[in-house]
Amino acid sequence: MELRQLKYFIEVAKREHVTHAADALHVAQSAVSRQISNLEDELGVQLFIREGRNVKLTPVGKLFLEHIEIAIREIDKAVQEVKEFLDPESGVIRIGFPNSLAANTLPKVISAFREKHPKIRFQLRQGILSTLINSVVKGEIDLAFVAPVPTDHELVDGHILFTEEMMAILPAVHPLTDQDALRLDQLRKEPFVMFRTGFILREIVVNACQQAGFKPHVAFEGEDIDTIKGLVAAGLGVALLPEVTLMDNIPREAIKMRIVEPQVTRTVGVITPKNRDLAPSVKNFFEFLQTFFDNLTRFRL
Repeated sequence: MELRQLKYFIEVAKREHVTHAADALHVAQSAVSRQISNLEDELGVQLFIREGRNVKLTPVGKLFLEHIEIAIREIDKAVQEVKEFLDPESGVIRIGFPNSLAANTLPKVISAFREKHPKIRFQLRQGILSTLINSVVKGEIDLAFVAPVPTDHELVDGHILFTEEMMAILPAVHPLTDQDALRLDQLRKEPFVMFRTGFILREIVVNACQQAGFKPHVAFEGEDIDTIKGLVAAGLGVALLPEVTLMDNIPREAIKMRIVEPQVTRTVGVITPKNRDLAPSVKNFFEFLQTFFDNLTRFRL
């Protein structure tokens, strides 16, 4: 069984067409067909069902594909890590991140890191917390920014970089905006603009409201920071958002306010896999993050 055969097999399975797969691989169709036939002979099973010019995986073909894709990812990762050990300044770092860190935190740290390591390239993937954890565990990404940071997960290590406040954002014409700060229970009768179920930011807000003695009335749900800000600015409700998302971009029709009772916070950091070591370039980036935010925290203090 050859690596070339397996890559041909994956390409045909993905495109469900031998000719299209051959075009993508820049080889002759006959070469692809021959390698697939050799692979089926070696395994002793039929991997594809021919349907005219198209092909479809057999049930055993689907099972084989699942395992081979994992194997190919590991092989590609091994080759990449060998290259990075030879030159950790020219690697590729695959990072996951949530929506709430996309506009401010992530661009700043990547920009600062690339000033010192200009040849490093980044691949970015956005997702919710559960998706990011799963991607780190599977090796689809190297590490992920997360908030809040899980500290007792069995498959990933959580590293807290800083803690930030959750702040209220209200329409500018709201009568409470003449105060210096808010108690959360002052918003008990307000309609809330929330992230949809499954987003960790929603859980943080719901738990904080319960701590303040009420269940929030959810008027609108979304999954994008700017959308939530826009709905608040339009006077359709109030929201609680992380401080970092309100640093540089607040609609003129909205105002941010501190919450002093109870104080609502979240941890921000990164997760790394427990079951494998970080590649040299990723390790350099991880160590840079720790130093970067340590210095930032000392500066703020």
